[in-house]
Amino acid sequence: MGISRDVESRRRCCFTGPPRTHSPCFPDPGVPLSTTNDHLIDQAAPSGATDPDTADPVAADPVAANPIPAEPKTFAELGVSTPIVEALASHGITTAFPIQEMCLGLALQGRDVIGQAKTGTGKTLGFGLPLIQRIAAPASDDYAQLPEAAQNKPQGLIVCPTRELALQVATDIEQAGAGLGIRVLSIYGGRAYEPQIDALRAGIDVIVGTPGRIIDLAGRGDLDLSHVRELVLDEADEMLDMGFLPDVEKIVALIPSNRQTMLFSATMPGQIIALARRYMNQPTHMRASDPGDDSAIVDAIEQHVWRAHPMDKLELLARVLQAKDRGLTMIFTRTKRKAQKITDDLTERGFAVGSVHGDLGQGAREQALRAFRSGKVDVLVATDVAARGIDVDGVTHVINYECPDDEKTYLHRIGRTGRAGASGVAVTLVDWEDIARWQMIDRALKLPFKDPLETYSTSPHVLTGLGVPEGTTGRLPKGQRTRAGLSAEQVEDVGETGKRTGGPRSRDDRRGGNGQRSGGSERHGSTASSGQSSSGQSSSNKSSSNKSSSTQESNNSSGSSSSDASKPRRRRRRRTHGGKPTGGNAAS
Repeated sequence: MGISRDVESRRRCCFTGPPRTHSPCFPDPGVPLSTTNDHLIDQAAPSGATDPDTADPVAADPVAANPIPAEPKTFAELGVSTPIVEALASHGITTAFPIQEMCLGLALQGRDVIGQAKTGTGKTLGFGLPLIQRIAAPASDDYAQLPEAAQNKPQGLIVCPTRELALQVATDIEQAGAGLGIRVLSIYGGRAYEPQIDALRAGIDVIVGTPGRIIDLAGRGDLDLSHVRELVLDEADEMLDMGFLPDVEKIVALIPSNRQTMLFSATMPGQIIALARRYMNQPTHMRASDPGDDSAIVDAIEQHVWRAHPMDKLELLARVLQAKDRGLTMIFTRTKRKAQKITDDLTERGFAVGSVHGDLGQGAREQALRAFRSGKVDVLVATDVAARGIDVDGVTHVINYECPDDEKTYLHRIGRTGRAGASGVAVTLVDWEDIARWQMIDRALKLPFKDPLETYSTSPHVLTGLGVPEGTTGRLPKGQRTRAGLSAEQVEDVGETGKRTGGPRSRDDRRGGNGQRSGGSERHGSTASSGQSSSGQSSSNKSSSNKSSSTQESNNSSGSSSSDASKPRRRRRRRTHGGKPTGGNAAS
């Protein structure tokens, strides 16, 4: 939840009314896909008095459109209750962004809403404030009127695609609802079940979680969703993608149909909007953008796209990280292995680096994010688990170490900077083999970077374009190594499930922690930690084995009581001479 409020660039509000008469599954061929089933309206942000069903469309009278006032409205003017306004003011937030102005009027009335705005423009509060205000707070009179079975049960549910986003949204909702005593719980995988179950039994008003853990707890009977009346899908285009869609359908089936549903994202393709209407009741699609601005990228983000050689990328990256006035920086990669390799390499070069990717345990991922937010590390290397919704103040640079997979990924990645009116820099490094993929992204977003400039670590435009000082090398000077580092942030014991608490094992870890190969300690004369001898048997098992062997040999006709003596006889039995066994048993 950003604190700075730069309102130099205001947005024109464009929202849509009830669906057309034709089926949403078969769009009107005369309407562009992005506006299918949308009744476009251009007017001031609604404050609750404007009914989109009766408003005049722009096409009928473009001159009659009412622009947004130059000055933003306060949350109190938009109908937000006093306790929420005071809680926001305590964090330095008093005025609303355009998407918030647009959504609050209708959402506070209980209307279903599809909200779309550029990254970093306040979508979390756009759905969070109506949700908080519409549920019954524990200390309110409305709460006492709830049925006894509904008390202490969740009334609001926010579903997020990633653990990091769920944790962040839960923090924002808890801060905004502090004045009402709203009880918020984040539930997601990687943490122990028991603390989450205990909190649910004690009573929770709002759940923020990921689909997998929500379904798990509901299936166990620990999470009751039958009293939820506010449902939010954050990053809705990702939630309604084919990967998440079955889980979302399971969750929606557990929630009463007489609910309010809100969907928010920076990217909302027409197919996703048509699919979303299956779960909504006459939704209003609101889209905030500048007048005549078709770009989905915040204007305050300075973009650089360079064609780089894989063998020179790390050196180039290390020099970019020494740019003038660089603050916190996020580096995105496609794979977990590449993220960890970059982290290790940059750490060796003197940078304070943390990483967030799927091979890390939840405790290590949260440790890296806390260290990044607090400034103990100023570089965070991550896969796309951190590309959506993560809001960290002071991120000035975003670097795509590899070409993103598609235009949506590119938008969400670079949207980690330039948030809440601040400016930022985005650098994308494109390999030779990824030129075709990048050109598809460039064409989809209408960018002017069809042919990326060939760039090396020694290229002059790296120095001039980003303000890298002359004579900069690929290692951070010792005088500039002032960050405390990742080790200064304590790892929280989250009772992880199925993951290691730390990062990937080092070579020594794989060798058993003492430089020896796992399972090979007996070669060096050491004793295994489980109490086993060099032969692999415990002393008690060996003793009983010898005792049994002694008993058996005492009954043997040979009269030998030594277990060692029995082994040569067995070998002699296997020797033959002329087809007959030799040795002591030959006569028998």
